[in-house]
Amino acid sequence: MARLDGLRGVLAVYVMLGHALPLTAVPGWAASPFRHGEAAVDLFFALSGLVIAPSLERFGWRFAPFMRARARRLLPVYGLVLAGSIGLTALGDPLRGLAWVGAEGRDIMAGALPPNLLAHVLAHLALVQGVIPQPVLPYAYVTLLGPAWSLSTEWQFYVLIGLAAPQRLGRLALLLLGLGAVYRVLPFGFAFSRAFLPDAAPFFALGLASAARLRGEGGRSFWVCLFGACALALPDGAGKALTPLAWGLVMLAQRQAWGAVLESRVLQYLGAISYPLYLVNEPAQRAVALVLGRVAQGHPGWFSAVFLPASTGLALLLAAWLHRAVERPWMRPARPWSSAVIAADAPE
Repeated sequence: MARLDGLRGVLAVYVMLGHALPLTAVPGWAASPFRHGEAAVDLFFALSGLVIAPSLERFGWRFAPFMRARARRLLPVYGLVLAGSIGLTALGDPLRGLAWVGAEGRDIMAGALPPNLLAHVLAHLALVQGVIPQPVLPYAYVTLLGPAWSLSTEWQFYVLIGLAAPQRLGRLALLLLGLGAVYRVLPFGFAFSRAFLPDAAPFFALGLASAARLRGEGGRSFWVCLFGACALALPDGAGKALTPLAWGLVMLAQRQAWGAVLESRVLQYLGAISYPLYLVNEPAQRAVALVLGRVAQGHPGWFSAVFLPASTGLALLLAAWLHRAVERPWMRPARPWSSAVIAADAPE
């Protein structure tokens, strides 16, 4: 599991840079390697599938204790970052006057709070922003805190796996893969966002099948899910189809000598703070852009040179504080059953 923690750190930093670079004047060739943030999140989903089932097993397959532990693990940090993000967004558009920021950057950083603000806030508080159809509440999944869209997807997965209590992981993995396949051919898929669980189901399936393989429950489901996830991703481009194969390398790295790089102290620490870092990087970038944008208009080089280290440093500092002051205290077991959440720290 130590190498998985290191991988979480790598993925969280990758997502952070992927959010920051489109706001700068960095040349396209330098930013292009970091334009695969969705692939990194898909790997997070596979990680969840790998570690959450053993977590549920430690709770004796009981739904309520499992979900209480998940809530203690996720909601305190999420609530604080969400409140901060809403407050920062209310201050205005940080990209106003930054003419070099293109459509990609403006898709990442909203200019203002959305209409129907109360409905968006309630959806985020309940973590159901990912299940609301687009015609009902447009862009609900990314309005107030962009990275939280995947947290809604994770929450849907936790409810599903908690209710299913799957003692046969391979079978549930194949069912999830089938759900993803059916979703891609149904005509109403356009009405939902990428945060809807069926869209990410093949990657959760891949993680569950990996857990089944590690438990010796049969490797057939792993290979079916691996190549099935590749096939289902092909319509979205070859790059998307490579993500399941990247997961295969992740599994290989757990037992190969070259995978030991993931055990370095730096990556282990980044893995420890990866959840708050993943959530707080976008609000940190907004805060820095609000300050710098007022004085950097017409100076893209100056803005970029200051923004990148300042926003990265602020995000790391905030994530470290959130981990130490909020995340870790809430993860301490209040009851005997909740101690399992520490041993099964899921990737968010």
